Amino acid sequence: MKRKPTFKWLLCLLTYLVFGALSANSQTNVAITIDDVPNTRQFKTDNFQSQLLDKLDSFSIPVAVFINEGLLYKTDSITRNFELLIDWAKKDFVTLGNHTFSHPRYSDVGFEPFKADVEKGEFISRELAGKYNKPLQYFRFPFNDLGKDSVQQILIHSFLREKKYISTPFTVESSDWMFNYIYEYYLSHSEPEKAKEIGDLYVSKTIDYFHFFDSLSLEKYGRKVNQIFLCHDNALNSKYLGEIVRKLKEENYNFISLETALQDTVYLQENQYYQKWGVSWFYRWMPVQQERTRWMRLEPDLSLIESLYRELLDKE
Repeated sequence: MKRKPTFKWLLCLLTYLVFGALSANSQTNVAITIDDVPNTRQFKTDNFQSQLLDKLDSFSIPVAVFINEGLLYKTDSITRNFELLIDWAKKDFVTLGNHTFSHPRYSDVGFEPFKADVEKGEFISRELAGKYNKPLQYFRFPFNDLGKDSVQQILIHSFLREKKYISTPFTVESSDWMFNYIYEYYLSHSEPEKAKEIGDLYVSKTIDYFHFFDSLSLEKYGRKVNQIFLCHDNALNSKYLGEIVRKLKEENYNFISLETALQDTVYLQENQYYQKWGVSWFYRWMPVQQERTRWMRLEPDLSLIESLYRELLDKE
């Protein structure tokens, strides 16, 4: 004879469903993407050891890297630089992407020179992708500059489709390039305590940016979308990206591949932003500038870092 469910059983089921829903809503999926690989200058400084790659090796998370092949020729250690790129390419957790050869700003150089730089930037990467049985299907614009107007943007995206490239978005970015400039400045001026302060601030502000864009996602879409985090191959991340990953894991973030992240239907939206500035795709999907401006004003405050960055630039 079938027994009726008891009140206690029903209460347990309700508790499970409620907390399960809360848990699912609290978890954020995020893909880590790293631009300007390989950092050959830092590689030489660190006695031909990529500390960032070594650290990533211990994370057990997927990452996508966007390669500037021109960096291979930026130091006098070209053979070792090639070996470094091979080390990146052969890692199972690494997805390869094209970031042009020389990192030009598309809105400045125009269509034909930029197109040539994209093609020049895939020569070695495509060979390595074939060797290690990986696709080379992702492209990211330097400075996330997709073009100064709709005409430039239509031209380049038509070319990228012909090349079977996916133009790679991002949703979360915390100006690590600016933090890195200040961080390296203090290290080079024998001020390690100040460098550490900048590194710690970078970590906390990055976490703040994740919280901010998660809240934006919940308000706009009623859920947490798959986030795509953009950072760079630099000294700062060699030291502090691991701390960011650790803190995100503590907050129930789940690390996924770029391919998986892009399966979120949010990325099917059309770009509505036709200026050259490299804004988050959350802003690109907004149809009017007033909405972008309102949200941008709510972002974590980086005014202290911005003024310090300008101050140190003036000293150089």
